[in-house]
Amino acid sequence: MGDVRIVSRRMVRPEPSNRRPPEHQPETIHLTPWDLRMLAVDYIQKGVLLPKPLAATTQGQGRNVPVVDRLSSSFASALGRFYHLAGRLAVNDDGAGAGQTISLRCSDEGAEFVHAVAPGVTVADITAPLCIPRVVWSFFPLNGVLVAEAATGSRPVLAAQVTDLDDGVFVAMSLNHGVADGTTFWHLFNTWSEINRRSVDGGYDCEISSPLPVFERWFPNGCAVPIPVPLGKLDDIVGQRRRAYGQRPPVLECFVRFSGESVKNLVSKANAEMSGSGTTISSLQAMLAHLWRAVCRARRLAPEQDTRYVLLVGCRGRVDGVPAAYSGSAVSHVAADSTAGEILEKGLGRAAWLLNRAVASFDGARERGKLAAWAREPSFALPPALARGAEAPALLLTGSSPRFDVYGNDFGWGAPVAVRSGGGSKLAGKATVYEGGCGAGSMAL
Repeated sequence: MGDVRIVSRRMVRPEPSNRRPPEHQPETIHLTPWDLRMLAVDYIQKGVLLPKPLAATTQGQGRNVPVVDRLSSSFASALGRFYHLAGRLAVNDDGAGAGQTISLRCSDEGAEFVHAVAPGVTVADITAPLCIPRVVWSFFPLNGVLVAEAATGSRPVLAAQVTDLDDGVFVAMSLNHGVADGTTFWHLFNTWSEINRRSVDGGYDCEISSPLPVFERWFPNGCAVPIPVPLGKLDDIVGQRRRAYGQRPPVLECFVRFSGESVKNLVSKANAEMSGSGTTISSLQAMLAHLWRAVCRARRLAPEQDTRYVLLVGCRGRVDGVPAAYSGSAVSHVAADSTAGEILEKGLGRAAWLLNRAVASFDGARERGKLAAWAREPSFALPPALARGAEAPALLLTGSSPRFDVYGNDFGWGAPVAVRSGGGSKLAGKATVYEGGCGAGSMAL
């Protein structure tokens, strides 16, 4: 399949906006334990495949404007609302000899904007195969960059890439997971697409429905701010993760859609099997239980083999004081444990019930305690079992959410055809969940 060629790179700075706080507001955002424990992971990389615009230019403010230039301008306008993501991570000694502090410096240095072309690549090349072609990873900027490397190398915390295909356009973003999570990622993406869509006949400072982000960071009571990271730890984090990457086996990546009817059948079956338990299984829990059982079968796990399913859990609405529009990383995890034999022999409902109980076990007060303890003894998200591969058959990990608005990202010439992710965090045993895009109640993995 054709190579991806970079046409241009530019640094996009936030468009001035009356929504930005006055200049006397703090210019530094200190990172929380939720943020800092992501130092060893990859950037969030997601993007949407769009139909090709009917013309190479679109009407805007009384003149014809190339599509990529319109996207760059609307991206700058979106950055006017998310101006902190145009900053850089900064490392400083904490002054007490305890270590280094890492903060987001709101310096307006800009987010990178890349325009690329993929000659010979079509929409069908991306959507038709079960296994996603590797060329898709080239549709994303900042490939292979870890969160910590943005702090040590002054890289942008945000980058966007627009790639022209023969009959479509792929619009992607890469966002530092140490300053944001999936909720913030899609909040920004939704804002960008809405600004571009609504500004077809006017300027980019239009009124949109997307709420303003909340920049103020949430810290547990009694937590020192800023939080020092032990001296030398940053280099150790990067080194450990790079070594883990070197040990990873190559992976194939598949994209599977479940129709609304399929999801409905799964959730009905799971709840029927668990009737009388007092538990209501959700659609997502039923679908992931189906995946768990399929993986145990496909990998021919011995009945006595322990298996674990780790679920990432959003903390907005689960931890007091974290608002819905919180613009930072606010993610924790829960786990369900069983043996492969139990997962296969006790039915879909039982596996879904284990996932349900894991999510129900999340406790906001306990999470606050864990975060306070983390500040005293920092540790970092480095999943060695997933990275090594040898233990991966017994472990699954699922992130993202079918609630994220993916297919609403119409930039003005049609809704997305598909959603895909970049090369970051592609580890054996990991699944990412999306809304399905093929009717009400559909989901995709």
